Amino acid sequence: MKYLLAHDLGTSGNKATLFTTEGKLVDSVVYAYSTKWFNNNWAEQDAEVWYEAVSESTKKIMKNINADDVVGVSFSGQMMGCLCVNDQGDPLYNSIIWADMRATKEEAFMKEKIPEKEFYRITGHRASASYGLAKLLWIKNNYPKIYDNTYKMLNAKDYIIFKLTGSFVTDYSDASSTNLLDITTLNWSTTIADAVGIDLEKMPKLHKSTDVVGHINALSAMETGLNVGTPIICGGGDGSMSAVGAKCISEGDAFCTLGTSAWNATASKSPVYDDEMRTFNWVHVVPGMFIPCGTMQTAGASISWLKDQLGQLESEECSKNNKSVYEAINKIAEEAEPGSAGLYYLPYLMGERSPRWNPDARGCFLGIKMETTKSDIFRSVYEGVALNLEIILQLVLGKADISQLVMTGGGAKSKIWCQIFADVYNVDILVPNYIEEATSIGAAVTAGVGLGIYDSFDRINDFIKIDSVVHPIEVNVEKYRKMKPIFEHAYTALLPIYEEMAHK
Repeated sequence: MKYLLAHDLGTSGNKATLFTTEGKLVDSVVYAYSTKWFNNNWAEQDAEVWYEAVSESTKKIMKNINADDVVGVSFSGQMMGCLCVNDQGDPLYNSIIWADMRATKEEAFMKEKIPEKEFYRITGHRASASYGLAKLLWIKNNYPKIYDNTYKMLNAKDYIIFKLTGSFVTDYSDASSTNLLDITTLNWSTTIADAVGIDLEKMPKLHKSTDVVGHINALSAMETGLNVGTPIICGGGDGSMSAVGAKCISEGDAFCTLGTSAWNATASKSPVYDDEMRTFNWVHVVPGMFIPCGTMQTAGASISWLKDQLGQLESEECSKNNKSVYEAINKIAEEAEPGSAGLYYLPYLMGERSPRWNPDARGCFLGIKMETTKSDIFRSVYEGVALNLEIILQLVLGKADISQLVMTGGGAKSKIWCQIFADVYNVDILVPNYIEEATSIGAAVTAGVGLGIYDSFDRINDFIKIDSVVHPIEVNVEKYRKMKPIFEHAYTALLPIYEEMAHK
């Protein structure tokens, strides 16, 4: 038996997952680590703890496995970070991770130097404090000696690759999360670098996700339990890897990942640009492809809020009976009719990214009446998230049309939510056998393609099977069709109130 080892370096920890080359999941180990949250919107992680997480989880997963049988290792990793290292690969500052928004002045500076639409066309993204470039500019402005001593700026998986192999590399998908990659030429953008004053020599060498970028060195072999010389395949950013794990690998394939946040995405042979810049484009892990995408802030987080604020009784009862509180919330929502008796929920608990790009937006319930029930309130939250995501879906599809969409993430466990999505989207919702391992599976398949074990990414079909299909219900489709313009009008009508609240 031969194995592929995948590491998924997330925000809360690293998941090491072992697969057979035939596509069977053998074992999975999670090593948690912490994030330092401070100054309202600053977020940092210790990169050396990432390596500890990788080495310890690898050792644990290798206990009953012959290292000779592991044919390759690859990665999925959190994107949009900034880790400055010297020429020995030593971190010079904590990694400023994707959630950090300190670089607002740098964002404004970038927008002054390059017209926003030109920037969007080059990178596929808005200029934003979320991305690595703004964070590197913040380092330059606040810690110039660290900037001067920076040999390379890395993302999470890139640092692990260095530790394992000594190579300073990244792949195109992670590079597209820096705000510094020209996604049409797949080169670092001299136009942007020259305009904002960044030295491109500080950026790692670019590779395809499927490239073998090195081999396990002696020290890392000792620290992980892997053999010296085991091939390391570059892998990619978690946003792009999730597409592979959702079988979104060919033109027109589409998926939704429904987690704490959520995103709709499709696979395309060219970027899909929006005139209002409401969506963005990752470079796909699959060579020659792109992932037009839009992400909303509080999808599953809206359900968590519902549980914490309006579901305390259900939480207490389920805790006593050792049952899932989310199943209890689902059942309450199921008692309401589609449309929640005219109640609308706007899911903007943390401002909003796509499609609003409005940090001042706030959540609300609209249409509460004396006869409004608890079930109506609960169901409206599920519906509000779906209605918001449907706007994103139409934008990322451009002129394309789809009849089915794969749903992954923890929210895909909810039957009522999958039915609501089928009805709001008016497509078949496909729920796979693995809904929370998409990124790990994507990394394993990428490794197999890179090593020549698989002839194409179509081998994802050996890993992922569709467990259930949820079909739209025609009468519900029509009801939601009538609700969509009201949902949109509700948001636009509240815009002046959001602004007034933000500046009170």
